[in-house]
Amino acid sequence: MLPINKIYNMDCIEGLKQIEDEKIDIIITSPPYNFDMNYNTYNDKISWDNYKTWLFSVWQECFRVLKDGGRLIVNVQPSFSDYIPTHHIISNQCTDIGFIWRNEILWEKNNYNCKCCSWGSWKSPSSPYLKYTWEFIEVFSKGNIKHKGKKEDIDITGDEFKEWVLAKWSIAPERKMKEYGHPAMFPEKLVERLLKLFSFKNDIILDPFNGVGTTTKVAKDLDRNFIGFELDKHYCELAEKRISEHHEQLKIVGD
Repeated sequence: MLPINKIYNMDCIEGLKQIEDEKIDIIITSPPYNFDMNYNTYNDKISWDNYKTWLFSVWQECFRVLKDGGRLIVNVQPSFSDYIPTHHIISNQCTDIGFIWRNEILWEKNNYNCKCCSWGSWKSPSSPYLKYTWEFIEVFSKGNIKHKGKKEDIDITGDEFKEWVLAKWSIAPERKMKEYGHPAMFPEKLVERLLKLFSFKNDIILDPFNGVGTTTKVAKDLDRNFIGFELDKHYCELAEKRISEHHEQLKIVGD
């Protein structure tokens, strides 16, 4: 088992293969969307066949490393081009692997996700484009639908529970993406809800697409253990900085 509470500068599949079977409690992540985002080291515009094959390999490894009763939580943006229903593809892949589909949360961002400026066939039913103000969060379980934990490690309040089980969350998008130089961050508040609703304190949280470290930072804040994999060295350094601003220094592993 890889040491926990570390960020690893490596490819996600390479990193996942170094984790033993059934060691992880919760995976929270958002994969690249193949929408030609401007990442530093990753090509976000490959063929859709290659993209889907690659994603399937990632989910297979995620299934292997999760404990019985563990959760996979995937944030994905609706597709606005190429007519590829990405969230449906991910759900189909995960259920084919053996995950149990549990929930779908609409993350209402109250802004336009799509970067295209046209409306398709303007004022015509021939081919209009639909624009979205939300993203999807797909929740899966492995094996047992119940995730075991200690009562004393529950940190969600009754009011939070009642509000958050309503599966439409209105949370503003991340405002610091330019500051961190990352084009597709999710906000800390989103991860906080997911961790408190679906995990216990001291659980091991994994983000195979750690980016600038929102998942790992919030996991640390909420007394969870974590592992993050990220291909970009600079993003790893930013993730470490975010944690070290509030906690003890974290050493990045890898080159």
